[in-house]
Amino acid sequence: MPDYTTGKSFRLSAFPPLLWAIALLLTLSLAYAAPSGATYILIDDNLDTELAPPYALLQEGKTLDYRATTRVERLMNGLPRNALRPGLQPLVGLMALFPPLQAYLLHELLVRLAGLLGMYLLLRRYGLPGPGRATLCAGLALAWAVLPTYTAYGVSVLGQPWVALALLNLRRGPGHWSDWLLLVAFAFWSSLVLAGVFVLAAAGLLLALDAGHRRRVAWRPVLGLLVLGLSYAVVEYPLVYSLLVQRQFVPHRLEFDYARLAPGGVGAGLAGAGRYLLLGQYHAGLFLRAAPLLAAGLALAYVPAGPARRRLLRKLLVGLSVLAGVALFCGFYPQLIEALQQLVPPLRAFNLSRFHFLTPLLWFGILVLSLRYIPAPGPRAALVGLQLLIGLGMNTEWTLNIRRLLGRLPATEPTYAAYVAPALFGHIRQDILARTGQRPAQYRVACLGFAPAVASLNGFYTLDGYQNNYPLPYKHQFRTLIAGELAKSPGLRTYYDAWGNRCYLFSAELGKNFRVGALPERVVSHWAFDARAFRRLGGRYVLSAARLLRPEGSGLQLRGRYTAPGAYWRIWVYEVR
Repeated sequence: MPDYTTGKSFRLSAFPPLLWAIALLLTLSLAYAAPSGATYILIDDNLDTELAPPYALLQEGKTLDYRATTRVERLMNGLPRNALRPGLQPLVGLMALFPPLQAYLLHELLVRLAGLLGMYLLLRRYGLPGPGRATLCAGLALAWAVLPTYTAYGVSVLGQPWVALALLNLRRGPGHWSDWLLLVAFAFWSSLVLAGVFVLAAAGLLLALDAGHRRRVAWRPVLGLLVLGLSYAVVEYPLVYSLLVQRQFVPHRLEFDYARLAPGGVGAGLAGAGRYLLLGQYHAGLFLRAAPLLAAGLALAYVPAGPARRRLLRKLLVGLSVLAGVALFCGFYPQLIEALQQLVPPLRAFNLSRFHFLTPLLWFGILVLSLRYIPAPGPRAALVGLQLLIGLGMNTEWTLNIRRLLGRLPATEPTYAAYVAPALFGHIRQDILARTGQRPAQYRVACLGFAPAVASLNGFYTLDGYQNNYPLPYKHQFRTLIAGELAKSPGLRTYYDAWGNRCYLFSAELGKNFRVGALPERVVSHWAFDARAFRRLGGRYVLSAARLLRPEGSGLQLRGRYTAPGAYWRIWVYEVR
């Protein structure tokens, strides 16, 4: 591998600060160490959705089966395989080698290590080059690597420095084979719909502006973007084929109505824009942007009045204006898309506000630019330390693991072992087998009060699920099961009809509580459930984390009540009468 800072052969031994940063990252990762799965990983939009689909693909041997007729029987009564994540992504490969939790934790560590190395090399060559800055670069790289981004999406955020490094190398000269390899690797280890499209768009725009400024086109980085795009076409073949050649099913996303899901008006739009600007978005990295703003102010204070300060001010204003523009667009997006989707209905299926996946790197760009103009080592170290503390302090997964180690984990935040509760659900499976002789493949279940991913990870075949893409007709079929409860709650009705990624059994009495723990016991007094429609759909059992006061009124019969030591849930099993 080339040395991006000197042109000589790259040796880690030549970079003690980098080794220290890696050692610190590994030390911080020890917070996740726990016996028997008693570690904490993010639940919302993560454990409740990201691990069950690849697990189901692997269990059925359909990871790379991209035929249009292939169905994953364990998910949503036979979900089209091509509605799920690509089989070539590293997380799927790791889950083929290790149990889901171990695969997730190893994947997270690898993602953060890749982010640290990418940011360090980018800074050493382009951001903060020169002697005496290796420690500063290593500190910044560590601060980047611990950002609270969702690593289930691979290097969609933390790997962006690798893309920048490769394109800048190609722009500067002939580049190296590793630059092309980095672009291919990014496509295999990131999400096209979450980050890839926006990385391609932003990089293309920057190259166009660069060509206009230099009055010539830099063809190598353009070819680099082409390689990145073609690599995505290979990895995301089913999605690309469905979009450009032949649609394999009508997606439920065509009924998305963001305007119904978010409050309207100028005030709501400005409030949303403010949150995007100062905090970001939780999937991409929710952290206070204090360090870059403080660094910018301090840099302007250090630089004396004159041309140098004006140049710095102009660069900062350009960067901050871009960030403010993205924040305003994201804040007002639900209202903007309301008008556009009337003219172009397919726009309902896309979320163009995901430009926010680029903003963490842009904010670090503001921080790096400002550090260049701050000569005193003390303030520079303090700013890097502040960013590191903010990143760690707002990294919910890490802080909750620290609280777990201290014995102070909140009761509403179960560990992986407590949440998945394999002993509890294994007992349910065995009881059904003993009573009916049927294995999970011979019947279908749905879940009330907890995520269907829990049942999927325990080998059940579910009718419900949390998916960002599934057939629209199935959404309508499933709605008949819960129409009575949706009629009771306008909030749940909007949540399902205008969005519907959570194709769940709802109860107006439980609301959007999808984590109904064993204590305190919850009781649903009146559950308007269409048991006949459930049976027509293939359902037989309802696994409920809440007790139904009158199950017979819902067309159900209680078959058992289950608990297990260490499990977060108490489960009532009801069978269709």
